[in-house]
This record gives sequence, C-alpha cells and structure tokens, in this order.
Amino acid sequence: MDTGRSPYTTIASGATPLKTVATRKAPRMDQPNPDPGGDANPGRTPGQVTPLSLLERVRAHDPEAWHRLVRLYQPLVLSWCARGGINTTDAEDVAQEVFTAAAGALDRFHRDRPGDTFRGWLRAITRNQILLLFRRNRGRPQAEGGSAAWQNLQAVVDPLPGPGEEDSAEVGRLYQQAAELVRGEFEERTWKAFELTVIDDRDTADVARELNTTVNNVRQAKSRVLRRLREEVGDLLD
Repeated sequence: MDTGRSPYTTIASGATPLKTVATRKAPRMDQPNPDPGGDANPGRTPGQVTPLSLLERVRAHDPEAWHRLVRLYQPLVLSWCARGGINTTDAEDVAQEVFTAAAGALDRFHRDRPGDTFRGWLRAITRNQILLLFRRNRGRPQAEGGSAAWQNLQAVVDPLPGPGEEDSAEVGRLYQQAAELVRGEFEERTWKAFELTVIDDRDTADVARELNTTVNNVRQAKSRVLRRLREEVGDLLD
C-alpha cells in the first residue's frame, strides 16, 4: 500500500499523488486514448479551466445535476429514515419531501462555521421531515417502531455525532456512490487501476503487475479519477 490512510481520506483530502517512478518499455495504460477521461465532463464548458462542481451546477438549476445529487444522497437519506423507525413505504415519501425541501432551501446552505457540511445540513432536513411525519400520524396507529422509534429518532437523527465508526461508514458509502457517478467517464483499465488501489486498497506495484502496465501509469490513472471526483463532488462529501 502507498499510505496507511483510509482510501476515502485520500479522496477527501486532495492529497498530491505519490511521486511517479520512471520506467521503460512497459505498455501505456491509456493507449490508444491518452486521456481516459475523454470529453465526458458534464461540468465543463469551452474555455473553462476548472469545471463547475455538482453543487454549483445544481445551484445554477441544471436538472441533470439535480438528478445526480439525488442519486448520490438518496441511499443515505433512506438509511436515516430506517434508523428513525420509518417503514419502507413512508421512507420513500419522506425522502421525496427531503429533496423537495432541500431544493427550495439550497441557497441557504453555507459553510459559515467549522464543521458545516452538506451532509449535516441534509440530515437536519431529514430529521425535520421525519418529525413532521410523526406529527401527522398523531392519533393514528403508530408508525413502525412506536414510541421506541420516536426515542430512536431523537437519539440518532438529532445533530450529527462526532467522528466515529458509524459516521465514517456514512462517508465511505457516499464516496462509493460518488465514484459511480463518474465511472462512465473513464476507460475500463483506468477505472480498474483506481478501483484496485483506492477502493480495494491494493499495493500500486501489485496492481501494475496485474494490469501489465507501469507503476507510473497506475498512479496517473488513480490521480486522474481522484481529481475528477474532487472536481465533481468535493464540496458535497464531508
């Protein structure tokens, strides 16, 4: 392994790739296409050096960007609902209300204080929507979980806890979901190098041997995908 850090920490930190190693007479990973990312960059416009991030495109009312944001966060919103004791049917309705509320309030999301994150902001919206569901159900048969679910809601969905195993798992799931958003922009061999080194946390030299290429090419492929992830969703994955 190149570092002892979590692969997801590597993505989040924007760490500079390791110094490349010069090699000779080894196959180029990205031949015949030297740029496996190609032109498939939905945030880039002619003349732009840095493409717009997914959040910036959502704020510009790009429908496709909004679809990608929902795809990124919907599994996590549904998991919060499940932890709050909401049944599957109601959870789908709550998730829809969450994203409707988020769309209307997106201009009010800011990182004014240390610890402000999009994930925390969206979780607060989810909490409010779950509370509204419980209020609507007063006087009706209790939602799945009854009073225990209500107590669970207060304990779990209230403000985010400090970093811990569960919190890290949420972030890890988000990174995996984010990776799927950009996967189609890369050739299979480039993606395989990223997947083996970052997601599977394999040693770069072992991956280079497996893919019959150079350590330098593996690191370049890894760096290319990491850079694209930071461009696309770096401001959404805290």
